Amino acid sequence: MNKFIPIAYHRSYKLDVPKEHRFPMEKYELLPKELVNQKISNKSDFFSPSYPEWSTIVEVHEESYVLKLKNLKLTNSEIRKIGFPLSKELINREFIITGGTIMGAEKAIRTKISMNIAGGTHHSFSNKGEGFCLLNDQAIAANYLLKNHDIDKIMIVDLDVHQGNGTASIFKSNEKVFTFSMHGEKNYPFKKEKSDLDIGLKDNCSDYEYLTLLKNTLPSLIKKFKPNFVFYLSGVDVLNSDKLGRLSLSLEGCKERDRFVFSECLKNNISVQCSMGGGYSQNINKIVEAHVNTYKMAKEVLIK
Repeated sequence: MNKFIPIAYHRSYKLDVPKEHRFPMEKYELLPKELVNQKISNKSDFFSPSYPEWSTIVEVHEESYVLKLKNLKLTNSEIRKIGFPLSKELINREFIITGGTIMGAEKAIRTKISMNIAGGTHHSFSNKGEGFCLLNDQAIAANYLLKNHDIDKIMIVDLDVHQGNGTASIFKSNEKVFTFSMHGEKNYPFKKEKSDLDIGLKDNCSDYEYLTLLKNTLPSLIKKFKPNFVFYLSGVDVLNSDKLGRLSLSLEGCKERDRFVFSECLKNNISVQCSMGGGYSQNINKIVEAHVNTYKMAKEVLIK
């Protein structure tokens, strides 16, 4: 087995947005540097994503919506729901992030694990964007694999602190994709969609409570659904330091979460593509450390 993990990264991932938008864009620049500095990854592990095919996007998103994005024609109300000021740079970024997840998913079929420094845009619906999400990268990539590769069952394991409402909506009638979201019950989005399995967590959920639930749930889901590919959304907004999270996981708890997910996938010979998702701790170094831990756990599990 090839022991390197391909990583999607593009300079457009770090976007200049006003600080009041509370989105820590610095992490997209700091994370690749830290992975190389700590010798977790080599520069040769990184690949630069390209634009996905138009047809691949509009098989998941309504073409009228994608055209509004491309032509910067969103209404003020639609822009407010997304949370970012609309710009050509933002739209370009979203397409490239999606391309990174698609390309990474294809690479993961060969390498078992792939990563995207960005992505996890799970609040994007087929016809609208919300919560910093414009195009649903993992939904688009999942649909692409089903249509273009010998894969007939996909599981989306969404462990960001916020429910993957857009993803749940997109796949609500698709029996080939199982959506599993474990999230803060009282957190955004306040109107939840219905995933195939939702686990709502109480405020201040601890490492023990969280990991017990996950370890009692994921193996049986895999055994029952038998996916041959997993998309993992590894948001680090579950940390007790996160200003938007409302849960109480430690860095070690978050690290064990990631180790367990990768371990369960590889134990069952399932390839996995991982997108980073959220992280809003006041201290940017803590966000980067938590994301670095995700890569450490992927590498540790892969080389065993």
